[in-house]
Amino acid sequence: MNILKAIKQHWVNYKSARSEKTMWTELAQWLGIDSSAGNAMNEATFYACRKVLSEAIGKMPLKLMQKNNVTGIRAAMEHPLYDVVNVRPNPYNTSSSFWGTAEDDRAVYGNAYIWIQVTEKGTRLWRLNPAAVEVWYDNNKIIAEQPDIYYIYYVGAHRYYFASEEIIHLKNFEVKEGIIGRPVIARLKDTIESNVKAQALQRKMNENGITPKMVLHYTGDLNEELEKRFAKTIQKYADSDYADEGVRTVIPLPIGAELKELSMKFTDAQFLELKQYTSMQIAAAFGIKPYQIGDYTKSSYASAEAQQLSFYVDTLLYIIKQYEEELSYKLLSDEERKNGYYFKFNVASILRADTQTQIASLSQAVNSFLYTPNEAREYLDKPALPGGDKLLGNGTSIPVEYTGAQYIDLKEGEINGKRRG
Repeated sequence: MNILKAIKQHWVNYKSARSEKTMWTELAQWLGIDSSAGNAMNEATFYACRKVLSEAIGKMPLKLMQKNNVTGIRAAMEHPLYDVVNVRPNPYNTSSSFWGTAEDDRAVYGNAYIWIQVTEKGTRLWRLNPAAVEVWYDNNKIIAEQPDIYYIYYVGAHRYYFASEEIIHLKNFEVKEGIIGRPVIARLKDTIESNVKAQALQRKMNENGITPKMVLHYTGDLNEELEKRFAKTIQKYADSDYADEGVRTVIPLPIGAELKELSMKFTDAQFLELKQYTSMQIAAAFGIKPYQIGDYTKSSYASAEAQQLSFYVDTLLYIIKQYEEELSYKLLSDEERKNGYYFKFNVASILRADTQTQIASLSQAVNSFLYTPNEAREYLDKPALPGGDKLLGNGTSIPVEYTGAQYIDLKEGEINGKRRG
């Protein structure tokens, strides 16, 4: 079986609901999570955390940059790898979906594996199903003569071996023996199961509608069959089965019978508080802020920009740095790295302020000789204009050695001569 065909098939399966369920079942069994408690993949907070992380990575442009003493830092758009990481990692995936899926693998499984396929037509990147990958350190030289980390990819009865330089390996922060990432949910087994059960209880309450459970008191002695028939009749009235006949809110009871409510309210068991607490635990483990999962009760940020900056510094910075380091090492040669090439996420896409703040910041950067007008216009997606590639200033800036010269009583010629010198 061709490895590329196998990878394509696994990608198709990954997108199907059936494969998603199978993927979670295998992962839950491996982690020791009782799948009978419910499908934890559908737990609301867990799903929201996956979504936030995946979309955050997917929405940031990933670019190949170069830094040198002549041009400074620039986008290396002429390099063949620029389009691979920024536009199309392979013929079937956009950059956004590809890196978003890689982040989802890293968050769920603790590891994301990407095969680097090098052909005459160029380099392509392919996602490997983490559930089908084993990582070996071949110190006994069983696989090859050179001790190395090898990745074994299982597809049915077939096994494919990849050396460490052929696989981009993205890991969770908790790493076993420095090689394999440990899933966050491995530490959240009880917490996730608790929230799954809470959702099941809430769903059951919703299915029962607003009618609480009742205890039917009656006098007399009825056999089991008559008890069921009596209860079914009362239940029909409670469920408004006779609404078409005009009976909607009345439940007739015979003499000696009485209905009493038997129901545990959510407030009695502090249901909402406990559910919110477990949700916050799950979100905190993923580095997700409360406002990102819909909890605004303790929001103390001054602006949306401050919220995004906090999320970037506290959560994304570590993840992004790992991506950049792994890609730069696995995709670039030693010579290219020495020539200043490196991969970089454009975090400005998630840290953009409102229009007024952007314009004020860019104007200050232009007046301070940091940006040219065309560089500032490019940031706002405006076309370059003639004469806009020169550094401009406010005209009052002077070299530091001339500070205070205006207060010295010298002839104008001496000052001008000094300035010319």
